Amino acid sequence: MSELNIEMNTEVFDRLKRINTRPECWGQYTAAELWTDEHTSQRMLECHLDESLDLSSRNHAFIARSAEWIAQRFCLGSGKAVADFGCGPGLYTSRFARTGAAVTGIDFSARSLEYARRKAKADGLAINYVHLDYLKFDTTERFDLVTLIMCDFCALSPAQRSVMLQKFFRLLKPGGAVLLDAYTMNAFAAREEAASYELNQLGGFWSARDYYGFVNTWKYEAERVVLDKYTIVEPGREREVYNWLQYFSRDELVKEFQDAGFPRIEVIGDVAGKEYSEAGSEMAVVAVK
Repeated sequence: MSELNIEMNTEVFDRLKRINTRPECWGQYTAAELWTDEHTSQRMLECHLDESLDLSSRNHAFIARSAEWIAQRFCLGSGKAVADFGCGPGLYTSRFARTGAAVTGIDFSARSLEYARRKAKADGLAINYVHLDYLKFDTTERFDLVTLIMCDFCALSPAQRSVMLQKFFRLLKPGGAVLLDAYTMNAFAAREEAASYELNQLGGFWSARDYYGFVNTWKYEAERVVLDKYTIVEPGREREVYNWLQYFSRDELVKEFQDAGFPRIEVIGDVAGKEYSEAGSEMAVVAVK
């Protein structure tokens, strides 16, 4: 074997070794890669709008039932102000606005917000959409309800979650509430470590060109965290997307809200009002300021 071939083989081996090496827990944050890439953001929007999928958003039948419960539970209507963090293409915000509430939606994806604005205009709904990483959002407006739905809270590091909960507390009116959902330890137990690769993994989700998609799933037992790391290798381009998920016991989730100053905290089964179950894979929190 020539020296050139040996060098190339060594480089390939080193790249594969790096791809398959477990990173430090919460060591990378790549939200921008997922939400701002031209091709991927379009595919994400398509997933949002597929009424049958529980992927980028939950299926639309659940969303309709959830939004109706939220509107009743929090008495949404004229005079109420709602902020939906991670609003995507407006599947919840549009339903909240139909109650007469003043609604703000914050999202990282310009493409999703472009769709949301067009839809709101077509439906005659006045919704304030803000294109921003919601970790950086701030306003002098105060809200009766803040929502963070689809277990987005679990995708944030401990430091980011602390910032978010303090932000929520500050943005709420006295008596206002936060509603968010999270994965339980039952869901953590069901996850397994794995590694795979595939040509055009996820059916071309990551690029319009041919690519190889590597998927590594690692569990961090002490931290109760799972990482799905996607490495997308195209000719002349390589990307990594880190999808971190924190899993919680009921007591751990409640403590994070208590540490942020919330005096009244209720744990339920989901954001559609289901009763909490110890056997569930998800739970939701209503925390009142």
